[in-house]
Amino acid sequence: MERQTESRNPRARSLSKMSTRQILELINDEDATIAGAVRASIPQIERAVDLIVPALASGHRLFYVGAGTSGRLGVLDASEMPPTFGVEPELVTGIIAGGDHALRMSIEGAEDQAWAGTRDLGDVCRSGDVVVGISASGRAPYVLAAIEHAKPDFDAVGTIAITCNPDSPLARAVDVAIVIEVGPEVIAGSSRMKAGTATKLVLNMLSTTSMVKLGRTRDDLMVDLRPTNEKLRQRAIRLVEQEAHVPAEEARRRLETWGWHVRAAIEDRWPVS
Repeated sequence: MERQTESRNPRARSLSKMSTRQILELINDEDATIAGAVRASIPQIERAVDLIVPALASGHRLFYVGAGTSGRLGVLDASEMPPTFGVEPELVTGIIAGGDHALRMSIEGAEDQAWAGTRDLGDVCRSGDVVVGISASGRAPYVLAAIEHAKPDFDAVGTIAITCNPDSPLARAVDVAIVIEVGPEVIAGSSRMKAGTATKLVLNMLSTTSMVKLGRTRDDLMVDLRPTNEKLRQRAIRLVEQEAHVPAEEARRRLETWGWHVRAAIEDRWPVS
């Protein structure tokens, strides 16, 4: 059976003959189907969040494991957790085939190294952690090996898949399979396109919802953000102004008093944990 992520899109058969406008409209039309495909997977995304939250609340960690585009998206989502939600960098970690060099350069052969997937996850995974395998095709050996060893060898509490191919080896290997059926790409096999966008949407949902459930926001406000530059410091001042109902000068004074900890500045004391 031909995999969805590898099959040809009938609407793109004459792509080379299309005008610039036609190509752009076709890509946009295909992208418009992604949100619906993700919505169809919300029950599985919910199950994944319900697996992640108690693990993190108990002091365990979340790992994303992927290769190529999938790996880069996992690292991206993980890297945004500390500045956005004020959590420690180790709480959510992205692991990519080929290591950090693969974030900037394509190392296509790295995804075939099953042994490396087992090694890289084994170096960091501990009992009670949650592991998310990300592979558009659901067949990347690096990701599969990590997932298959996560529970029996590293005692992970649960495994989750994000993939775009139903009934793939990855989908069959996990506790919760999030399968986003985005269909064939405009460029056949280029899963950086719809599959990549769908993966980013799902990662946004998993991490953001988990952080909200863990109390790392105040409704829709980033009260645990780390104001490490001028833009974020100005945002912090506005947050304290709005939530504490004080003028900007008082907001800044509070933030300076409490080490630019927004939640503490709003309450004008260290929050009770």
